[in-house]
Amino acid sequence: MANLCSEPRCESYGLSTSCPPNVSGPSGFRELLKNFKHAIVIKIDVPLDILLSSERSGIMRLLHEIVAGIEQAAVKTGSPSSKAFAGGSCKKIFCHDYEDCRVLTEGGECRNPRHARPSMSGFGINVSKLMHAAGWTMNRYNSEADPDTTSTAPICGLILIG
Repeated sequence: MANLCSEPRCESYGLSTSCPPNVSGPSGFRELLKNFKHAIVIKIDVPLDILLSSERSGIMRLLHEIVAGIEQAAVKTGSPSSKAFAGGSCKKIFCHDYEDCRVLTEGGECRNPRHARPSMSGFGINVSKLMHAAGWTMNRYNSEADPDTTSTAPICGLILIG
């Protein structure tokens, strides 16, 4: 399990199959990486006032849709094991109107299999280090951030191609 999600405990912990403790975490991610030679990292700089508002969910949904689309294009063009990851909990983004994740509670099908992707943090991906490796800077923010001094903050996704 990724410490980023458990200490302090993320409010999305255990709510979906794409977040801890329902993912293989850092050790599973290290094993997964052995099967891939290429990766695409995407970053979207989002105005801080949007990230700190009710519009956040829509932006995070867009991130999941983008990485899922790239993953699906890679699969269609000859990389069948490609796998995408995004920021944020799919439960909060896609199924916020439902009390539970259908997969976890009923053993049913995901309501959004085309777009919902696993959490990068849940697999122990250090987004800050990933962005640094890509040559990007990361403006940190939190709910107490001042939108007047920090205008944007990044959201990121990762697609492993293989």
